[in-house]
Amino acid sequence: MIDRRHILKSAAALGILSVTPGGLIRPAHAQGRPFTFCSWGGALSETEQAAFMDPFAKLKGAEVLNVSPTSYAKVKAMVEADAVEWDLVNVGGQFIYQGRDAGILEPIDYSIVKADHLEPQWKTEYGVYTSTGASVIAFNTDAFPAGREPQSWADFWNVADFPGARSLYARLYYNYEAALRAAGVPANEVYPATDEKVAMAMAKLAEIKPHVTVWWTAGAQPPQLLSTGEVTMALAWSGRIFDAMKEGSPVSMTFKDAIAWGNAYVVPKGTPYRELAMEVISYVISQEAQGRLVPIGTYGPVLGAAAATASADQARFMVTHPDNAKDSVIYNDEEVALYWTKWEEEWQKFLLA
Repeated sequence: MIDRRHILKSAAALGILSVTPGGLIRPAHAQGRPFTFCSWGGALSETEQAAFMDPFAKLKGAEVLNVSPTSYAKVKAMVEADAVEWDLVNVGGQFIYQGRDAGILEPIDYSIVKADHLEPQWKTEYGVYTSTGASVIAFNTDAFPAGREPQSWADFWNVADFPGARSLYARLYYNYEAALRAAGVPANEVYPATDEKVAMAMAKLAEIKPHVTVWWTAGAQPPQLLSTGEVTMALAWSGRIFDAMKEGSPVSMTFKDAIAWGNAYVVPKGTPYRELAMEVISYVISQEAQGRLVPIGTYGPVLGAAAATASADQARFMVTHPDNAKDSVIYNDEEVALYWTKWEEEWQKFLLA
């Protein structure tokens, strides 16, 4: 399996990027403002750089600057100021709909983006999904060794049998889904997100809130909090936990009760590199590029033909594999965009109370 060191060495070897002593990745030969791709950072950005951006840059002779982390507020501010600095951005899929409604995204040009081979759920008018992952129950393996691991969001809420501090994401989404599953709502009934269901989720979150010592805002936080023992259990992004596991940290996770989602690429309105951004998206969803995700093993492909090449061992790390997906909530980005917008003010009051 390709690890972080291999990924960064591969990027530097291509001559497109250089790695500074502090770990920052910068263009080796920038002339003016290069094409800039923004993602979330960490294991996801490293995977995308190795599987997508570096090979595309080499193939096309283009310069690609990889930056992080994604900020929805910054995308909006850039577009409104007519000063776009990010040409392609990895976002949570709900932002496709929020960005569309705000008028800050370019529609996907499917005359450039060749997506006929992609399943319908992975392509939309304003964004294309490029990889899959999950928000999962992650835990400290010293606190919960083999045979005593949490298996569900109900276990996450059960501090009597699974003691210790918890960490949850600082946004309503993911928490809504996890709370409803903890409350016993079947996975296939989590959506649509009615006001009644959101109120139920908020009440359930109020139960666990006294035990949540950190509401995290960056994906790197959960594995760090877990590895130091500051918390024993956390909602976390699967790729971040896989990365920590590869490095030998005392953390693990389960795909049982996972919240499965896709990473989506959007193009900010007004980018001077609009056509190149579309070319990148088209390349990223090709069989060649999607196939590179399989041996890396951190995030799974959206292309079924690429996923089909996985060995039995590799399939264990793909949330969309049938063995993993059977108990998962399939994240509905359009529903999330609706409830997030409607209930955001109430959520902020909940956090401050």
